[in-house]
Amino acid sequence: MNLNYAACVKEEIDKLLKIGFIRPVKQALWLSPIIIIPKKNGKFRICVDYQKLDAVTITDVFPLPFTEGVLNTIAGHEMYSLLDGFNDYNKIHIHPDN
Repeated sequence: MNLNYAACVKEEIDKLLKIGFIRPVKQALWLSPIIIIPKKNGKFRICVDYQKLDAVTITDVFPLPFTEGVLNTIAGHEMYSLLDGFNDYNKIHIHPDN
């Protein structure tokens, strides 16, 4: 791995370990590759390629609604609000038995 990328990945992993979002494991049951995306500001975005995991995942029988359906639901109301969940997915606690 490129040394610049390796330092960025180590920093991100250390941050996630520190906040308890991830933890070390002795043996992984599955792995997904890390992809490093350079941003315009010179920093890097660390992403995970879940294509192999997606291939074995059972499709949700209750998919997210289409944009048209959402717009029809809010049409005619005086106001509505939108929750910006940027990075908040890291704050969702999942029970370890699930």
